[in-house]
Amino acid sequence: MKAYFPILTWLPRYKRTYLSGDISAGLTVGIMLIPQGMAYAMIAGLPPVYGLYAALIPQIIYAIMGTSRQIAIGPVAMDSLLIASGLGALSISGIENYIAMAIFLSLFIGTIQVLLGFLKMGFLVNFLSRPVISGFTSAAALIIGISQLKHLLGISISSNKTLPILKQTFSQLDQINPLAVVVGLSGIGIMLLLKRIHSQIPTAIVVVILGIALAYFTPITDYGLQLVGKIPEGLPGFQVPEIPWSELGQLFTLALAMALIAFMEVVSIGKALEEKVKTSRLVPNQELIALGTGNIVGSFFQCYPTTAGFSRTAVNFQAGAKTGVAALISAALVGLTLLFLTPVFYYLPNAILASIIMLAITSLIDLKYPKELYKNQKDEFALLIVTFLITLFVGIQEGIILGVLFSLLLMVYRTSKPHMAVLGQIKGTTYFKNVNRFATDIIERKDILVVRFDAQLFFGNKDYFYSELNKHIMSKGPQLKTVIINAEAINYIDSSAIYILKHLILELREKDIQLMIAAATGPTRDILFKTGVTEMLGPENLFVRVVEAVEFIDGIHPRTEIEDRVSRQSF
Repeated sequence: MKAYFPILTWLPRYKRTYLSGDISAGLTVGIMLIPQGMAYAMIAGLPPVYGLYAALIPQIIYAIMGTSRQIAIGPVAMDSLLIASGLGALSISGIENYIAMAIFLSLFIGTIQVLLGFLKMGFLVNFLSRPVISGFTSAAALIIGISQLKHLLGISISSNKTLPILKQTFSQLDQINPLAVVVGLSGIGIMLLLKRIHSQIPTAIVVVILGIALAYFTPITDYGLQLVGKIPEGLPGFQVPEIPWSELGQLFTLALAMALIAFMEVVSIGKALEEKVKTSRLVPNQELIALGTGNIVGSFFQCYPTTAGFSRTAVNFQAGAKTGVAALISAALVGLTLLFLTPVFYYLPNAILASIIMLAITSLIDLKYPKELYKNQKDEFALLIVTFLITLFVGIQEGIILGVLFSLLLMVYRTSKPHMAVLGQIKGTTYFKNVNRFATDIIERKDILVVRFDAQLFFGNKDYFYSELNKHIMSKGPQLKTVIINAEAINYIDSSAIYILKHLILELREKDIQLMIAAATGPTRDILFKTGVTEMLGPENLFVRVVEAVEFIDGIHPRTEIEDRVSRQSF
């Protein structure tokens, strides 16, 4: 029970000293979450109240089942954009059907996450490489910002795609509402100013209050400034999500992508927190179960998909959160807002919510990391740029899927042509190092070739291994008598590579060249023995170290009984 409900572990040990930090963090995040939730619901194409619903139930579930005590769960900009993009591609008629689909998506994503958690599939997030994540996140942040132009400029835009949005925006420049622009830019300016005064000021709630006051006490709505409008009062009621059976196939790709991205966000945030608090509490598979349960239960209370928020988690941690009690307090504050304060938000200008979103996305755009990649790793920089461009101009789902595919292709390319080094003995030592790195200190020998292959041997690189080795053999000339393979970096050999090794042994034997293998690890030696390579090679040609093989060739170090026994058995 404690494994699935970590609250049973920390709640009985709760200390009174934790309470002040939890209350402070809970209130701060709750105040921050109210305008953010409403703004993010707008990104998803939903009425603002659904952002408040999503800020309620999933927080409570995560406080009970999550393994991190500081992560803040709720609606986030990234998932909201994915929903708008994914559902926008479907033929959905009417806002009611759109809302029902978004709520079902929460159920679908939650089910996938719970299944992945129980099947111990948390490792799947490892396939989201950092260049792909960075390129995708930066592009998504720009798309979010572009999608808010209609609220900031006071114009009407129907598309969710980047180029159509920009095209429609430029075609309506003569219809821009100057008042909306002034209100939105003023909101951004006020938040930036307040942040410079003190980082702990809840800037979003301040501009929300100012915006509501402006719309309530002045006649600016007479000049076309759009307001949020009526928000339903009360807590979300229990309602079984409608299952769109005909759309399940189309929704599966979106749901799987969102499930993994949400999990990736939680893990990356949790790992960052662990470095700060110097503890290791995050259990990835339980995080999947906690996230999934929150989305499943939330879908029965009209919540759209949720995950961890970067900015809210940072605020939660900085404000002193010690346990999940902070999340429960945040949820209580959202609940009180739904019960008593929704009429106040009628007068909130959409331009204010757009300003909150546009300022929030700036933290998602990473310029430093691409610069580092450009200087040091051009291939990964290219991967980042490709993912960025596909996400920005083709689509959200296409960006993440093709980004992962290209990163896997890059990995396959690298493993198909791994590093192979020719080794030589450093003068006066028993060390054998790359001749290109230690050229002046290496003892050159024409009769011995020592090579190190820095990867597993498998069907994807066996031909490269064979051709590169033959190049080095040819470069040595007719004086070559022995080839020694330093196998310390070879952790696996598949059947295709075994065939190449056997062929190589026979081919070298015809040329009167002896093949030896040194420094093979236990699992590699197991494969060599089981597949008959050792028998063909001769167990006397297996050595623990390269220097022992060279000294054996020179007659300096005859094999001892223990060395002979070690070479003749797998270990």
